[in-house]
Amino acid sequence: MAGGVAVPQLAAAVSEAGGLGFLAAGYKTADGMYQEIKQLRGLTSRPFGVNLFLPQPETADPAAVGVYAHQLAGEAAWYETRLGDPDSGRDDGYDAKLAVLLDNPVPVVSFHFGVPAREVLDSLRRVGTFTLVTATTAEEAQAVERAGADAVIAQGVEAGGHQGTHRDVPETDGSGVGLLSLVAQVRDSVGIPVVAAGGIMRGGQIAAVLAAGAAAAQLGTAFVATHESGAHALHKRALTDPLYARTELTRAFSGRPARALVNRFLREHGPYAPAAYPDVHHLTAPLRKAAATAGDAQGLALWAGQGHRMARELPAGRLVEVLAAELAAARTALSAGGAR
Repeated sequence: MAGGVAVPQLAAAVSEAGGLGFLAAGYKTADGMYQEIKQLRGLTSRPFGVNLFLPQPETADPAAVGVYAHQLAGEAAWYETRLGDPDSGRDDGYDAKLAVLLDNPVPVVSFHFGVPAREVLDSLRRVGTFTLVTATTAEEAQAVERAGADAVIAQGVEAGGHQGTHRDVPETDGSGVGLLSLVAQVRDSVGIPVVAAGGIMRGGQIAAVLAAGAAAAQLGTAFVATHESGAHALHKRALTDPLYARTELTRAFSGRPARALVNRFLREHGPYAPAAYPDVHHLTAPLRKAAATAGDAQGLALWAGQGHRMARELPAGRLVEVLAAELAAARTALSAGGAR
């Protein structure tokens, strides 16, 4: 949830309630990440995690990005703003962030968009940090294990936001493996713990992925509507608004496949967005900011998993408690059924 949702207040509330809260550092500067970690430590003494994006190779076609920018010119005029510079921020300070996390170790670090070098994972382990890496196939999970990560996050196609596929190519068609099938495949392919992610909104679903072989469950969309979430109010309301009936994988906002609620911007520009991350992300950033300022959810990146209609507007700590109670009830029911 790198778009400003996973703020220190949310992570602290989750951790205080017995979950493992995460800070999203994918779009943060190294100093910004450090300041949020410092703030989080002032809010809780419990374990938490930090998520990083892996730097992406420069494979974008400048001409294709230019064509997309031309297409978005009307959006810029409508919102009375300028398009962003697609070349800005390609160096997201990944090495500087790693340096901060080695100098000021946190309990857990997870990685998205690829596999870190073995020396990175080894260095984090030496300072006491537990590492996780996202995979969307069994083959990617095996690469995660070979690199030396402590656990793998199996991300099903139901997941909201960016898919953590390791190799984004232009012909990516948005197909993917459903979570329960993926957990089973990954569990059979690796010897490290598996964390299940993608579309999980209820404790019963947590019970299902645990029964399928996962060691833990990771939830994102379920916490977008919570009181402590940093998501825009328009985003929170859209999760359960009948106007946004479905989600779709799109490159429209960032240039990489990501699941969002279908709105006007996605419908009009999704079919033409190039495979160009983070170029498209920087190109559309001013448009998304202007849409938020204008109160126009039709121009926002409304990241959401397929279970978005089950979102609950609760304090984050209370949501953790409800999920735990639902999980316990589901496990009791499963045990009772097995005893018959």
